[in-house]
Amino acid sequence: MVLDPVWTARREGRPRPADDLRDDGDVDYARVIHSAFFRRLQGKTQILNLGDSDFYRTRLTHSLEVAQIAGGLAMQLAGTFPHHPATAALPGRSQIQAIACAHDLGHPPFGHGGEVALNYAMRDAGGFEGNGQTLRILSRPSDAAPEAGVNLTRRSLLGVLKYPAPYTRLANPRLRPALQDGASVLRVLDVAASTPPKCYLDSEAAVVDWVLAPLPPHDRDRFTQIRDIDGKHAKTLHKSLDCSIMDVADDIAYGVHDLEDAIALGLVGAGDFRASVPPAATAAFSQPHERIVAALFGPAHERKAMIGALVHHFIASATFAEDAEFETPLLRHRVTLPDGPRAFLDALKDFIFAAVIRSPEVQQLEFKGQAMVVAVFEALQSDPARLLPLPWRDLYRRSGGDPRVICDHVAGMTDATLMKTYERLFAPRMGSVFDRL
Repeated sequence: MVLDPVWTARREGRPRPADDLRDDGDVDYARVIHSAFFRRLQGKTQILNLGDSDFYRTRLTHSLEVAQIAGGLAMQLAGTFPHHPATAALPGRSQIQAIACAHDLGHPPFGHGGEVALNYAMRDAGGFEGNGQTLRILSRPSDAAPEAGVNLTRRSLLGVLKYPAPYTRLANPRLRPALQDGASVLRVLDVAASTPPKCYLDSEAAVVDWVLAPLPPHDRDRFTQIRDIDGKHAKTLHKSLDCSIMDVADDIAYGVHDLEDAIALGLVGAGDFRASVPPAATAAFSQPHERIVAALFGPAHERKAMIGALVHHFIASATFAEDAEFETPLLRHRVTLPDGPRAFLDALKDFIFAAVIRSPEVQQLEFKGQAMVVAVFEALQSDPARLLPLPWRDLYRRSGGDPRVICDHVAGMTDATLMKTYERLFAPRMGSVFDRL
């Protein structure tokens, strides 16, 4: 099956040299990995604070691993299900790797903590959400200052669109970003109220309209459906085929590779693992539970071998699911894990979340990061004409004073740049114009 050429279109035309033999997926992959946004991921937190070790993963290495796993998933599915109707619609390796490498471009410094902080800072100006920021980055016009977007194909943008509904449609009005009550000295974020819905930003509505334009009306209406949840933000219900591949790959990288980091750095022990990931959770795996534990918490070479075996197990388990209500192949089919492997992977993810992400050590650093992000944003917003760097100052002026420009600037910072900016603005020591950010 050959997909409609409309899915290879770009919002801005691209001159094609006669001797350029790459396909559109190859071009998308090159555009992502050669972008400044991608390079900055090396300086952004994955889970552990940068500087804690030279071993653990950053957003960059995580994205590269997601891309490798996503490529493996596409290849495995094509080989396992050669005659399945979804196989003909699978993306090429370069295209799915472009989508996977791009999936975290919009995440701000200090990970989820930075996302919550920017959502609070933008509470009166459309909010902030990392996945929505990714789409915004990818779709900036070529004359955008100070940085242009990446100008991917329509298909790649559809693959990156994890949550096809806007912020204002999903946001629960009772969960307005706010500070906690009761603090007498510190301004402390109410994290529950300030966590954004999973969405795209309303500012990118025209981009999403363009991405979804080829869909029949019924497919578009169904694809953009949401589900209200009492006391929480609403959620979207559907993802495209390519997005589902990236999403499964992201889950595998998070559940398995972040587990490797936590074990290697001594943040979790075998007893913790046994308590959180019982034998019933690993029943679908080919090796006994105690063998898994012994290898993960044994010599480094055995741990690496087990990590590889786990990744292969999840990739080899992947299968297709179909939603016959969709007409468009890219929406009709998606990739999923069967119940057994999915339960195992969810147990690994839940273990990492409880034992590492929610640990006091990580939460204290996240707390500090949130405070610095809000402080830098509010300082720049207080006097943009004086404090914003020149290229951003010009863009802010041309935008008519849109706070989204300040948000773009702060969200694009690495952890180190954010900390240096904070120190330059607030640290009592004397700074210098020669301090490089």
